[in-house]
Amino acid sequence: MNKTSSTMLTGFKYVYLVAFFALLAGLFHPLITNTSFDGTISGVLVLFVGLAGGVLLYRAATSESKRAIFLGSGFALMAISLYYIFQLTGRA
Repeated sequence: MNKTSSTMLTGFKYVYLVAFFALLAGLFHPLITNTSFDGTISGVLVLFVGLAGGVLLYRAATSESKRAIFLGSGFALMAISLYYIFQLTGRA
């Protein structure tokens, strides 16, 4: 695989993640109800924080040297994401 197609594939993965998270966060609701996109944007950001925590937890499972750092920061990002979810739903 040449470098150009590898770069395009990497870019496509990130575009796919953003589109998937936007749909998961309720992209069509503001379009149908004619309201603002604030909830959708914050939902996408919360999902990305959770994704970053999941990636760090995966790196903790595959790394030998920095396992404790990846594990601690992964769980911290997951906890921050959970706190943001509680904040958005008004339960905290």
